[in-house]
Amino acid sequence: MKLFDVYPINDINIDKAFGSNVWDDKGQQYLDMYGGHAVISIGHTHPHYVKRLTDQLNKVGFYSNSVKIPLQQELAEKLGKVSGKADYQLFLCNSGAEANENALKLASFHNGKKKIIAFKKAFHGRTSLAVAATDNPKIVAPVNETDNVVFLPWEDQVALEAAFKQYEVSSVIIEGIQGVGGINVASDSFLQKIRTLCDEHNAAFIADSVQCGYGRSGKFYSHDFAGINADIYTMAKGMGNGFPIGAISISPKFQASYGMLGTTFGGNHLACAAALAVLEVIEQEQLIANAEKIGNYLINELKGLPKIKEVRGRGLMIGIDLPEELSNVKKNLLAKHKIFTGEAKPNVIRLLPSLALTQEHADQFLSALKQELV
Repeated sequence: MKLFDVYPINDINIDKAFGSNVWDDKGQQYLDMYGGHAVISIGHTHPHYVKRLTDQLNKVGFYSNSVKIPLQQELAEKLGKVSGKADYQLFLCNSGAEANENALKLASFHNGKKKIIAFKKAFHGRTSLAVAATDNPKIVAPVNETDNVVFLPWEDQVALEAAFKQYEVSSVIIEGIQGVGGINVASDSFLQKIRTLCDEHNAAFIADSVQCGYGRSGKFYSHDFAGINADIYTMAKGMGNGFPIGAISISPKFQASYGMLGTTFGGNHLACAAALAVLEVIEQEQLIANAEKIGNYLINELKGLPKIKEVRGRGLMIGIDLPEELSNVKKNLLAKHKIFTGEAKPNVIRLLPSLALTQEHADQFLSALKQELV
């Protein structure tokens, strides 16, 4: 049997990783400024994380949600404390797409309405409803197409107000910082307008924090910069530092009922142990403050470099918009300087490193990039 060939991949076999570095099977060291799509939040193979998972695996790795799993309540309490949303409710699942899928369903259960407002360049996942709310027709199969999703221009308050007048809106889903869309930061005023309109029209504000959440922006959720509370926060990626886990944090106004949402693997023992380890390290090592500090340093240094069209982002979620003639920079960073980065079209380099990134590693990246911009 062959693998289904859907990924354009680099011919690199990583077989060891620690902190912000990885090594291939030939012993070559790389600096990881991408974290496997923003997944590595506390650094590769962090000792506390490894111990937490190992200890849990030696007890019990899995049982379904048909029995009490105290680790789930422990995780809910820790997440509530670290995120500042102690009065919210937690539903655990397996991925960001599943988190968004459940958030959109929950909103519709709550208010009985169907219309979803999403935005141009949005990416919310690849499952049925999440992909329908994703602005990329190439990954939306005919069976996923629905007229229940309306795409509006990014940051257009006039269009937003008009949509609320035209439709019975169930929910508005928005990334606080668009990732795949090119690191576009939602303004505080736009997020505040969404909050106001959702309140006025009994619609749910869904804060997609799958990539921009979990401390990456310098606040736990990047939407927090706007000084508002969303009704549902979705999360995954950095939540498990590589172990598959997703979740939605749900406002107290939503009422649960048996069977409303469900999952086989969500909230299993190992997943909860991984997520708890992440939050413990984030708290103990003050990684949200580090993300803000090192992120600000990187952004300020990048803004002083030549030939860059624009630098966007917050904390350690950074987009470097380059002109077309520098389209090979990302490839050169990997091939010549052994540095992993991400990309977004048409020519944006995405930086999504571990929240534990050091200034030494930031300087290593900056030095390599300067050589490519000469």
